[in-house]
Amino acid sequence: MNTTGNESENNNAVEGAGDGPGEQHRTPLRKRIRWDWLFLALSATALIVLSMIFEGKGRIAGRVVWEYAKEMVFILPSVMVLMGLFAVWVNRETVVKYLGEGSGIKGFVLAALLGTLPTGPMYVAFPLAAVLLKKGARVANITIFLSAWACIKLPLELVEFQFMGWKFALLRLGLTVALVLPMGIMVEVLYNRGGRAQLQADASGLEAGD
Repeated sequence: MNTTGNESENNNAVEGAGDGPGEQHRTPLRKRIRWDWLFLALSATALIVLSMIFEGKGRIAGRVVWEYAKEMVFILPSVMVLMGLFAVWVNRETVVKYLGEGSGIKGFVLAALLGTLPTGPMYVAFPLAAVLLKKGARVANITIFLSAWACIKLPLELVEFQFMGWKFALLRLGLTVALVLPMGIMVEVLYNRGGRAQLQADASGLEAGD
C-alpha cells in the first residue's frame, strides 16, 4: 500500500542529495533577473532625468553609454561561447589540481599568469572567474586572477613603460605583485568564515535557471 509513497520519498531524497548548503539557500535565477531589470530601469530613468536637467552633460553621458553598449554587444557573445566551452571541456579535477585548495604556490603563479596574459575589459574576467570558482578553484587564486587581470596585464605594462617610464612602472608593478598574494589569502580567510558556500552558490547560478 505504501510502496508508491516510499518510492516517491526515496526519489526526492536522491534528487536533493547533491544539493549543498549553498544550493539550498541559493536565490532563484528568475528573482535575480528581475532585480537586474529593475536596476537597469532605474539607471535608464536616472539617465533620462539628469539629461533633461543637464542637457549638455546628458548628451555626453548618452554617447558614453552607447559606446559601452556597442563594446559589450561585440565582446560578451564570444565570452559566453568561451565560458560554455570551458565548462564542458575542462573538467573539475583539472581545475582542482592546478587552482584548488592543494595547488599551493604553483596555483598562485598560474592564477597570476592567467590574469596577465589576456586582453579585454574587466567585466570579461568576472564570468570566467565564476566558472573557475564553481569548478573548485580556491578563493585566493580567484582573487589573484582578478587582481592580475586588472593591474598586471602584459600588453598594458608595455604601454605603461612607454608613457610613465621604467622607474614608475617597475615600482607600481613590484608593489602590486607583492600585495596581491596577501590580499588573496586575506579574502579567502574572510570568505571561509561562512561566506564560501554562498559565493559558490552565486557562481553556480550561471548554469541554469530554477
